[in-house]
Amino acid sequence: MNIDLFTIAYIMLNKPKILEIAKKSGKISTIDISRKFGVSRQYAAFLFRQLVEEKELIKIGSTRNAFYVAPDYIREHPMLVPSKFFKRLRNQNLEEHKVLAEIEAKFPQIKSLNEHARAIFDFAFSEMLNNAIEHSQSKIITIEVSSRGDDLWFIVSDSGVGAFRNIMRKKGLNSELEAIQDLLKGKTTTIPHSHSGQGIFFTSKAADVFILDSFGQQLTVNNKNNNISISHLGVSKRGTRVVFRIKGDSRRHLSNVFKEYTNLADESDYGFDKTDINVKLYTQNGINISRSQARRILHGLEKFKIVEFDYDKVPMIGQAFADEIYRVFHNRHPDIELKNINMNETVKFMIERAKTDAKQSVII
Repeated sequence: MNIDLFTIAYIMLNKPKILEIAKKSGKISTIDISRKFGVSRQYAAFLFRQLVEEKELIKIGSTRNAFYVAPDYIREHPMLVPSKFFKRLRNQNLEEHKVLAEIEAKFPQIKSLNEHARAIFDFAFSEMLNNAIEHSQSKIITIEVSSRGDDLWFIVSDSGVGAFRNIMRKKGLNSELEAIQDLLKGKTTTIPHSHSGQGIFFTSKAADVFILDSFGQQLTVNNKNNNISISHLGVSKRGTRVVFRIKGDSRRHLSNVFKEYTNLADESDYGFDKTDINVKLYTQNGINISRSQARRILHGLEKFKIVEFDYDKVPMIGQAFADEIYRVFHNRHPDIELKNINMNETVKFMIERAKTDAKQSVII
């Protein structure tokens, strides 16, 4: 469409007036602007496209029945837009960025998110859909995006090989539980030549609530109350289902999520070289005693430069357990910094004793 520069300039100068009309009336259409400013609906449509691209307005509906509203109006009147977007996708030449663009066009609540929540949603959805596309071997992938109160949710489901079973088999692990434990460390991937293994790890850290369930095993990461749990479901879900929830006005910064697991020391290359270990998830019968338990925790940690062990709700650890981590492992990898938090006095005593033994063994 050819539009002369004078008309464009005229309309652009009236953008504040158009936004004011939208604010007062709530909904506004191309015919409203056409009548107000004496221009054609084509001209009005051109202006609205500019305002939508600048995120000043959100388009609802399509063709001649479309209307436009301000983002704040959507939050105050959620009944104007569908509360759910659902689609079955054939896993053939799928591209996650094209799917995301379709969601954003048909589910306008996405555009009403603040910039922090929007960045996290785009990252998390793209990562989880890409995982399903490239790892699941499922012919069909279903996606669902929904708005519930102040929260935005998405679900990505497939009927493929299963995330935990796939890791277990490719890594030669003994159980799906061990696969979940390795997944929580980060840098776990079944396609190392094309994937870094960071997608699920950082998605789980960016969410308010993140759920991953597959063939009866479920991992839940609740960042609202700083809790991680692993459970066995009564009903077995074939394939993998990812559930992601974030508050629409979240103040969490995606960059800060990455920084939390980045060594920011002067000599660092700013890569993903820090991880945290929730020791209670490796606990058997309430305590960590054996050397083999410690080795299970330490599996794969040589990839990192900083490892933080969280001993919250761990009542005690055994001498062999502490020795394996703080003497044997540390002597093998002296450049890896081992940190500890949430220790009770019993745990702290065993750790300090193992550290003392480590120093003495080096001197000898």
